[in-house]
Amino acid sequence: MAEGDGGRPATYRSATIATGIRTAAQRTPDKVALREGERALTYRQLVERIDRVSAGARHDLDLVPGDRIMLLALNRLEYIEVVAGFSAMGAAVATINTRLSASELEAICRDCGPRVLVVDQACEELARSAALEGIERVLVLGGSYDDWLARAAPQEPDETPEEWQPFAISYTSGTTGAAKGIVLSHRSRVITCFGMAAEYGCYGPDDTHLAFAPLFHGGGFAFALAAVFFGGFCELLPRFDPELVMKRLCDGRFSGTFMVPTHFHAIFGLGEGVLSRYRDHGLKALVSNAAPLPQVTKERIVPHFGEGVLHETYGSTEAGIVTNLRPPDQLRKKSCVGHPFVGNRIRLLDEEGNEVAPGEVGELFSTSPYLFNGYWNKPEETKATMRDGWISAGDMARRDEEGYVYIVDRRKDMIISGGVNVYPREVEDALSRHPAVREVAVIGVPDAYWGERIKAFVVPQPDAQPAPDELIAYGKENLAAFKVPKEVDFIDALPRNPGGKVLKRVLRETGA
Repeated sequence: MAEGDGGRPATYRSATIATGIRTAAQRTPDKVALREGERALTYRQLVERIDRVSAGARHDLDLVPGDRIMLLALNRLEYIEVVAGFSAMGAAVATINTRLSASELEAICRDCGPRVLVVDQACEELARSAALEGIERVLVLGGSYDDWLARAAPQEPDETPEEWQPFAISYTSGTTGAAKGIVLSHRSRVITCFGMAAEYGCYGPDDTHLAFAPLFHGGGFAFALAAVFFGGFCELLPRFDPELVMKRLCDGRFSGTFMVPTHFHAIFGLGEGVLSRYRDHGLKALVSNAAPLPQVTKERIVPHFGEGVLHETYGSTEAGIVTNLRPPDQLRKKSCVGHPFVGNRIRLLDEEGNEVAPGEVGELFSTSPYLFNGYWNKPEETKATMRDGWISAGDMARRDEEGYVYIVDRRKDMIISGGVNVYPREVEDALSRHPAVREVAVIGVPDAYWGERIKAFVVPQPDAQPAPDELIAYGKENLAAFKVPKEVDFIDALPRNPGGKVLKRVLRETGA
């Protein structure tokens, strides 16, 4: 066997997102790859712009492999070229939630140490209000970025990053309230694309995808990216509008799209009079992810969109796609998340690490090529998610006799509201700084629209009489909007066990 450098076969080629897009461009260079409103890019133009980003990063910004950049942007045409271009020369792109507060941005910036900020004009005021340490250059999409890109010569990088090196860093809040950077490799994203093509059947070169979930969301980015990776077409909507989405699905005859449960709730909130106009779609796959999809919602989706299109996918940014419930099983297997996703293996383990029997509940662990590299600069927290190379998101599950998986509960107290993860401790820490608050505990309670809504139980300081609206307003000043409680109840004392731990189970039983 012929060998190249490092003992690898001479035929070895690192699998990266940029090289995948490049092969698609070689097949159909003049085909439109991406569209956003009136703007569009052909594959030839997209690859040229990716190469300009890579060259500008090296020769003008003086970035080297291993550096980080921060991307703060809404859904727009340039999003994929920025991530693909910087990562193609070895930099890792931290994709940031545009709804964070200035203090949250500052914490993320301190954590990953980016040298460059690429920011949407719509987010520029927020970014400039934050004290972002270590940022050497700011490139504004629709402004200075355009001039910077035009000056760069399109040049493919001389070296391709190793496929296990960081491609992107996706930030989520930890249970302690500290931001955690989930490091995703080129390899995990490339194999995820292939897995989605195999599972969903809507990612061939003749397929089209409508993307409106935020691209900073791991799922939102992956589902849009796969369309371009395989030479298809993707239309980006800057924001979600339920009637516009339904109109575009029918007018554009898209073969695939991705939604979170809150999207479905908003769509069915349009009423039958509006929905009756939007039944003639061309979808091959309608994928739900990011939060549990209520069975009652499935029973509305299937009659409206048809029996052969809905997939409910379960996973996490750390583990990738773990399971999928395919269309034939949506009404047959109630409140189920399906079988292990292609390329994935799962185990349900008890506290001693033993596999539980069918019907019994255990912690769900998975292993696959989709797994993250770890949390940025947090080896102990990375280690805590793993057992013998298998990873857990802390979810408890059971498996039936046919091998179908059912998520029972979360071992931790994470709340998923509108498809976005919210950790109670972070909200509690913010509210506890209010002078009228003595103690606070936060839980998620069932909500027909959001999946879960955030509720705070507050023990006020002696003689203090804060109003719920006052604490909600305080939360809005110190937290991203999606983390602010929608309800505040005042109680005399938090329920605790003999060891002093707050019994959130009791709060859930009485607070819904």
